[in-house]
Amino acid sequence: MASELRVDTLKDSSGSNSVGMAYVAGGSAKAWLNLNGTGTIATRDSLNISGTTDNGTGKYSASFSTSMGSINYTAVGSVGGDNDYFCFSASGTGRGTYMITSASSIPIISSRISDNAEVDNATIFVQVDGDLA
Repeated sequence: MASELRVDTLKDSSGSNSVGMAYVAGGSAKAWLNLNGTGTIATRDSLNISGTTDNGTGKYSASFSTSMGSINYTAVGSVGGDNDYFCFSASGTGRGTYMITSASSIPIISSRISDNAEVDNATIFVQVDGDLA
């Protein structure tokens, strides 16, 4: 049988620092992903991600273990590389065809800033905020 702990405020051991539970629940990342997007893609580590899909060069998607409450969540991300000029777009607003349209998964796009070409990247980070279903 699962147990439940109900509190309004969390305090540190000295009692001097506290934070309300509404702030903790509302302000915590609801999902994050550390993905190797080259070759056979692989999740290095994640929270609330049940799987990832390679949708072609520079295009991926990640499925949530627990869906978001609606499509009105936000995502931020970045890609890595030595002196590479890449940008990350979870919603693909620059292309207009990869908008967030699902509460159960998120599109991820890795592209080069200089020519906007979609490219695979070995280091992709994504963080998702919003309300869970």
